[in-house]
Amino acid sequence: MKKQTQMRKYSAMCAVALGIAVFWFAPAAFSQKVERDLTVSPHPVRPKVAPAPKPAPPPVLPKLTAAQIIDKNVAARGGLAKWRTVQSMTMSGQMDAGGKVDTKLPYTLQIKRPNKQRLAIDFAGQTALQVFDGEKGWKLRPYLNRGTPEPFSPEELSKTEDGPGLDGPLIDYAAKGSKVELEGTETVEGKATYRIKLTNKRGHASHIWIDGTTFLEAKIEGHPRRFDGTMREVDTYLSDYRSVDGLTIPYIAETRLQGVKASHKMTVDKVALNSTLDDGLFVKPASVPTKQRVFTTAPASASVVNPAATVTSEPPKSR
Repeated sequence: MKKQTQMRKYSAMCAVALGIAVFWFAPAAFSQKVERDLTVSPHPVRPKVAPAPKPAPPPVLPKLTAAQIIDKNVAARGGLAKWRTVQSMTMSGQMDAGGKVDTKLPYTLQIKRPNKQRLAIDFAGQTALQVFDGEKGWKLRPYLNRGTPEPFSPEELSKTEDGPGLDGPLIDYAAKGSKVELEGTETVEGKATYRIKLTNKRGHASHIWIDGTTFLEAKIEGHPRRFDGTMREVDTYLSDYRSVDGLTIPYIAETRLQGVKASHKMTVDKVALNSTLDDGLFVKPASVPTKQRVFTTAPASASVVNPAATVTSEPPKSR
């Protein structure tokens, strides 16, 4: 029973972790500790609720339109012309997995235009995969002793199809069928930001907070996720922006679920642009052998699986 419970918990963690489309829409992975924090006792004691503090006044920033803010954002990220030359991107790094020990799992994310994505996460000597070939998606979960690739659920497929692609949601937003509007200003992590509402071609609305000084993304609203039986809001905070071959890319993404104490952080170690990614990477494989074991912690020497591209760009100094 204990092993079954552990398996269910890690299954939930990995299912969320594998829900990534691109790095700046990082997933929220939560540990056993978080689940214990959210456990409701049979006879809960209702604490006294303190009155909510008065909201701080919105920060004052130069008056710009949504289009002007996005133009400045695109320029800060390297410029439209430069982004259009990028046909593929490979990122590798580590993601938090939680647990009793502060476990970090190595991952590799490979993206190829127009909309192919492959995420590999290594732990316990096995590799979990989530792949989208532009039309269909599949996942491989050996940590559940499942050696046969499984298709995306309708919800997973919808979220991936709605994904922002290689360059994020704001670059070429009009060409992607999205609309934007400025809703106001807001302080995020001590930074004065513009709050942009983006509605994609399917009518799904989300928010993006743009730093009023750097004009880089400070915070992005993600798809709500069910956790502990409750749908919770998801936000990802981006930081540690660095220059890679003329593009500005966040090296840290911290995802937080509303009402959950712990957060999930993904860090980037290396980035490579325009590496050759064979289309075979995105093809569903046959069944693979699995190890009859339950994941408990990632091995210290776990390697990142990247069969197609060698990551050559070392992370430059932080800006």
